[in-house]
Amino acid sequence: MRVTLLAGLLALALASPVAAQDFAEADGAVLRFLDRLTSQTGDVSLSRGQAAEFGRLMVRLDACRHPVANPAADANAHLTVLDRTSDTLLFSGWMVASSPALSALDHPRYDVWVLACTLPELSPDPAPESAPESAPESAPESAPESAPESAPESAPGASPGQ
Repeated sequence: MRVTLLAGLLALALASPVAAQDFAEADGAVLRFLDRLTSQTGDVSLSRGQAAEFGRLMVRLDACRHPVANPAADANAHLTVLDRTSDTLLFSGWMVASSPALSALDHPRYDVWVLACTLPELSPDPAPESAPESAPESAPESAPESAPESAPESAPGASPGQ
């Protein structure tokens, strides 16, 4: 009976479909460029449909997807890469951030790869960061203004004490 139950559970586990990972669309992606000739590198954030130029390349982000369960884990971006000088299509397809060599741009001089999808909830918000920084800056500015005002008051008070 145990053998039959165990065999049934094993068959059920093997027969059930493997859970597919759900992906969500992102608004943009962060790409990294490399010019092998000059050793120049650069990172660029692109929105969906936006293009960037790097050397002779024009790179357009068509889509970026990330796992729903762990958005920071991996990014899959669909890119279109053109040579601007000859208007030749060099690459059109999906690049995977965790495995850049899986589907890579084959160019003797330039390299492009995906770093991550841009996520609104994970991207830094400049407004909250600038608020605390502006508060300490305003405090020292107000201190020198109050120091000259308090200096004349303390000067007369200091002379009677002398």
